[in-house]
Amino acid sequence: MSVTLDEVRQVMNEADCLFTGDEVEVALDRLAGEISARLADRNPLVLCVMYGGLVVTGKLLPKLPFPLEVEYLHATRYGHHFFGTELDWRVRPSADLRGRTVLIVDDILDEGATLDAIAEWCREEGAAEVLTAVLVDKEHDRKTRPGLKADFTGVVSPDRFLFGCGMDYKGYWRNAPGIYAVKGY
Repeated sequence: MSVTLDEVRQVMNEADCLFTGDEVEVALDRLAGEISARLADRNPLVLCVMYGGLVVTGKLLPKLPFPLEVEYLHATRYGHHFFGTELDWRVRPSADLRGRTVLIVDDILDEGATLDAIAEWCREEGAAEVLTAVLVDKEHDRKTRPGLKADFTGVVSPDRFLFGCGMDYKGYWRNAPGIYAVKGY
């Protein structure tokens, strides 16, 4: 899928800002408080889901004032596409998950198949507890299973194609400080 810089710039110029950078920071502060209250004494292993979770994890970690370990994994259903396909494991974490409390951090809970598959894999690897944290929970009725929610959620968004704060438009704008919706999606 080819994309031009003109297209990428036009998408940003026409996008609707759903959450400003300041609103995202408030959501991250709240997330950090909730996570700290639950995990401060648990010696958690934090798993950053690449690429989307990179920005969220990078902003969240300095707000967690307790000892923790960090690893990353790369599993995706989207690539640079608008709609998900089968789960593609590109990199699995190398840390031993047996007996650990694991916190999976990602940018968005959309349908939830990716996050569910990662959580299930962590349980299969022997994690004692698996929790999930997302910056955005997209509100719609297409979740992988009814009632699917992350354990920690920053904001709830309408069912639109989002980018910014880790989420991308064809590989671009993960670095946008707010959360934006593509016009027409």
